[in-house]
Amino acid sequence: MSACAAGTGHRWLVLRLEAPLLAFGGVAIDAVGVTRDFPAASMLTGLFANALGWTRTEAAAHQALQDRLVFGARRDRASTLGPLTDSQNARLEPRERGWTTWGRPEERGGGSLGVHRRQRDYHADACVRLVVRLEPADNAAGGAPDLDALAAALERPSRPLFIGRKSCLPSHPIWTPGVAGTVTAPTVHAALALLPPADHADEPPWSALWPAGEGPETGADVHRVTALADRRNWRTGLHGGTRLVVEGRIRPAMETTP
Repeated sequence: MSACAAGTGHRWLVLRLEAPLLAFGGVAIDAVGVTRDFPAASMLTGLFANALGWTRTEAAAHQALQDRLVFGARRDRASTLGPLTDSQNARLEPRERGWTTWGRPEERGGGSLGVHRRQRDYHADACVRLVVRLEPADNAAGGAPDLDALAAALERPSRPLFIGRKSCLPSHPIWTPGVAGTVTAPTVHAALALLPPADHADEPPWSALWPAGEGPETGADVHRVTALADRRNWRTGLHGGTRLVVEGRIRPAMETTP
């Protein structure tokens, strides 16, 4: 693929998820919260909703935004220590209060849960780049955000942002205005290939994930095509389906594969 061919097509927001600890939650098993290599559609929806200042009760708005997301991810720098596991133990009593991104404490109701034990996995000091567009691109007539509204919210979020869990505070702006904040390309794969490497990036090719139909599905740089369960039913709060994705590698746009 040439850089010229990759420079036409859709407009994409370029995001950078980088922090001392990152969490891209997968399907939890009992009290064990695993982390995937790349963010889920539901996680990105929650991140954008938090930046926009939405509340958890706005289920229809969350669902509509998730349904419009088209995105892919590229891991520029892998975790330096491999997955880290945090063992969490807390005694939860009635009326316990906790911090929220609204800047005020929130109380829990119900009875005592006694000692609550969980395990949570994290990536340490990793950097993942994303390209994101919305389909349809402009749904403002229905009160939904467009790419410019998402960019503005990420630049000046309504509430503090975190990457997967509240302890995962970004060490780099998630979206940067200017030339580096957008890219134009026909597909997710092409857009990811156009991105320059992040600071202290690993050597290419980089591990990546893109939706089926948004890049190659066969060849030396494709590992597998799989149904990924990363969508949420925002009305019930439960898993809400799968999408077909490609796991593989991304090379800089000027490189070619055999």
